[in-house]
Amino acid sequence: MNTRSESRLSLDQRINSRLRTVPAWPLYIIGVLPAVWYFWLGLTGGLGVEPIKGLEHALGLFALKLIIAGLAITPLRRFTRVSLIRYRRAIGVMAFFYVLVHLAVWLVLDVQNWALIWADIVKRPYITIGMVAFVLMIPLAATSNNWAVRKLRSNWRRLHRLAYPVAILGAVHYVMLVKGWQTKPLIYLAIIVVLLALRLTPARRRTMA
Repeated sequence: MNTRSESRLSLDQRINSRLRTVPAWPLYIIGVLPAVWYFWLGLTGGLGVEPIKGLEHALGLFALKLIIAGLAITPLRRFTRVSLIRYRRAIGVMAFFYVLVHLAVWLVLDVQNWALIWADIVKRPYITIGMVAFVLMIPLAATSNNWAVRKLRSNWRRLHRLAYPVAILGAVHYVMLVKGWQTKPLIYLAIIVVLLALRLTPARRRTMA
């Protein structure tokens, strides 16, 4: 696209034109870097007096941020016409990666006693909710590829609506994890509720029409 024709485009069209030249695959590499940084902080005392707990928290919170980023793509396109759809798969896969590493740190470095794992899952509601969210993410991650999209067809979209309860469960897990009613987890929960409302409202309008 030459400069003259590009100048006639609106701002969102120019942004989308530029974005089409930016591939999604670097996100898989860049997305791992925060995890490496968090582990480095844990090893060097940068995560406080309880580095394992700090590492768990940092990984889980980053996963929640990625989930929010994925949910925000559709409202962003609707209100600004800027489309980041091509990056949503990478964001979702990286969110699963961080949840998986978050879980691995809890299992291997924190609990360290496999006999206690099931007891914790059953007895502690916030862990139960977190595990349910993780289980729901497994089919999402497993079908985040072109082959699954072709095979599942319209069922693929229905399956990936599991991302909605995953987001809610992840936020509730965070709210219940912290001691007392702290503002930050509630803000994350509120953001997710608003994003889901923005995503679901058009579908409800179409149904009513």
